[in-house]
Amino acid sequence: QVQLVESGGGLVQAGGSLRLSCAVSGTIFSINGMGWYRQAPGKQRERVADITSGGSPNYADSVKGRFTISRDNAKNTVYLQMNSLKPEDTATYYCNRPRSLWSWGQGTQVTVSS
Repeated sequence: QVQLVESGGGLVQAGGSLRLSCAVSGTIFSINGMGWYRQAPGKQRERVADITSGGSPNYADSVKGRFTISRDNAKNTVYLQMNSLKPEDTATYYCNRPRSLWSWGQGTQVTVSS
Protein backbone atom coordinates (compact mmCIF):
# COMPACT_ATOMS: atom_id res chain seq x y z
CA GLN A 1 0.00 0.00 0.00
CA VAL A 2 1.32 3.40 -0.99
CA GLN A 3 1.93 5.87 1.82
CA LEU A 4 2.36 9.61 1.35
CA VAL A 5 3.79 11.66 4.21
CA GLU A 6 3.87 15.42 3.72
CA SER A 7 5.86 17.76 5.95
CA GLY A 8 7.40 21.20 6.09
CA GLY A 9 4.36 23.41 6.42
CA GLY A 10 4.01 26.20 8.93
CA LEU A 11 3.12 29.80 9.57
CA VAL A 12 4.98 32.38 7.52
CA GLN A 13 4.58 36.04 6.72
CA ALA A 14 3.71 37.18 3.23
CA GLY A 15 6.82 37.25 1.09
CA GLY A 16 8.40 34.40 3.00
CA SER A 17 9.41 30.93 1.91
CA LEU A 18 8.76 27.34 2.85
CA ARG A 19 9.97 24.02 1.53
CA LEU A 20 7.56 21.13 1.60
CA SER A 21 8.59 17.49 1.42
CA CYS A 22 6.60 14.39 0.57
CA ALA A 23 8.04 10.99 1.36
CA VAL A 24 6.58 8.17 -0.71
CA SER A 25 6.71 4.49 0.20
CA GLY A 26 5.15 1.30 -1.09
CA THR A 27 5.75 1.90 -4.77
CA ILE A 28 8.55 2.30 -7.29
CA PHE A 29 8.81 6.04 -6.88
CA SER A 30 11.13 6.76 -9.80
CA ILE A 31 8.68 5.64 -12.49
CA ASN A 32 5.83 7.83 -11.30
CA GLY A 33 5.03 11.40 -12.09
CA MET A 34 4.16 13.31 -8.93
CA GLY A 35 2.15 16.37 -8.10
CA TRP A 36 1.51 18.85 -5.33
CA TYR A 37 -2.05 19.82 -4.56
CA ARG A 38 -3.64 22.23 -2.14
CA GLN A 39 -7.04 22.72 -0.60
CA ALA A 40 -8.15 25.88 1.12
CA PRO A 41 -11.19 25.94 3.42
CA GLY A 42 -14.40 25.92 1.40
CA LYS A 43 -12.57 25.37 -1.88
CA GLN A 44 -11.90 22.41 -4.11
CA ARG A 45 -8.54 20.73 -4.10
CA GLU A 46 -6.35 21.99 -6.94
CA ARG A 47 -3.09 20.84 -8.41
CA VAL A 48 -0.42 23.51 -8.19
CA ALA A 49 2.58 21.70 -9.67
CA ASP A 50 3.61 18.37 -11.09
CA ILE A 51 6.80 16.71 -12.24
CA THR A 52 7.23 13.83 -14.64
CA SER A 53 9.29 10.75 -13.90
CA GLY A 54 11.96 12.36 -16.06
CA GLY A 55 11.96 15.54 -14.01
CA SER A 56 9.99 17.92 -16.26
CA PRO A 57 7.92 20.34 -14.18
CA ASN A 58 4.59 22.00 -14.83
CA TYR A 59 2.92 24.73 -12.79
CA ALA A 60 -0.46 26.30 -12.29
CA ASP A 61 -0.53 29.92 -13.38
CA SER A 62 -1.18 31.02 -9.80
CA VAL A 63 2.21 29.75 -8.61
CA LYS A 64 4.35 30.01 -11.73
CA GLY A 65 7.58 31.84 -11.02
CA ARG A 66 7.20 31.45 -7.25
CA PHE A 67 7.06 27.68 -6.64
CA THR A 68 9.55 25.04 -7.74
CA ILE A 69 8.84 21.33 -7.72
CA SER A 70 11.69 18.83 -7.63
CA ARG A 71 12.29 15.21 -6.83
CA ASP A 72 14.99 13.01 -5.36
CA ASN A 73 14.49 9.46 -6.57
CA ALA A 74 17.19 8.15 -4.22
CA LYS A 75 15.15 9.40 -1.28
CA ASN A 76 11.70 8.64 -2.74
CA THR A 77 10.80 12.25 -2.02
CA VAL A 78 9.21 15.10 -3.92
CA TYR A 79 9.69 18.70 -2.83
CA LEU A 80 7.92 21.99 -3.28
CA GLN A 81 9.96 25.12 -2.75
CA MET A 82 7.58 28.00 -2.20
CA ASN A 83 8.88 31.56 -2.40
CA SER A 84 7.18 34.94 -2.33
CA LEU A 85 4.27 33.42 -0.47
CA LYS A 86 0.94 35.22 -0.49
CA PRO A 87 -2.02 34.99 1.90
CA GLU A 88 -3.97 33.25 -0.87
CA ASP A 89 -1.46 30.39 -0.75
CA THR A 90 -2.87 29.45 2.65
CA ALA A 91 -4.11 25.86 2.39
CA THR A 92 -3.39 22.29 3.29
CA TYR A 93 -0.87 20.90 0.83
CA TYR A 94 -0.81 17.31 -0.38
CA CYS A 95 1.23 15.26 -2.79
CA ASN A 96 -0.07 12.50 -5.03
CA ARG A 97 0.32 10.86 -8.39
CA PRO A 98 -1.61 12.82 -11.05
CA ARG A 99 -2.07 9.95 -13.50
CA SER A 100 -3.96 7.77 -11.03
CA LEU A 101 -4.45 9.06 -7.53
CA TRP A 102 -3.42 7.06 -4.52
CA SER A 103 -5.06 7.46 -1.13
CA TRP A 104 -4.33 10.91 0.21
CA GLY A 105 -1.89 11.55 3.01
CA GLN A 106 -2.59 13.81 5.95
CA GLY A 107 -1.24 16.88 4.22
CA THR A 108 0.75 19.74 5.69
CA GLN A 109 -0.77 23.07 6.64
CA VAL A 110 0.62 26.27 5.17
CA THR A 111 -0.59 29.55 6.62
CA VAL A 112 0.58 32.85 5.16
CA SER A 113 -0.16 35.94 7.19
CA SER A 114 -0.50 39.38 5.64
